[in-house]
Amino acid sequence: MDAEQARQVDSVLRRFGIPGVVAPVDPENPAGSWRVFDQADPETRKDATADALAALAATFPSSSPSPAPKRQSGPTRGFVYPPKEGDD
Repeated sequence: MDAEQARQVDSVLRRFGIPGVVAPVDPENPAGSWRVFDQADPETRKDATADALAALAATFPSSSPSPAPKRQSGPTRGFVYPPKEGDD
């Protein structure tokens, strides 16, 4: 992610209380790629981007729709009445 996307990710992580430090992969190149790390120290940090994204995804319910209701067994019967003359 770039610096602007990193700013947005940092904001979302804080809003949902998800731990992580969003920082550039190369501290000398802030215009380069950014990731989520477990701590700020570039010497000892570990990439936690996947964990942060998984934690964020777990905060939202599944977006898959519930299955359609099962049809009743047997045929469905009914009558269709045509409109009366003059009832438009």
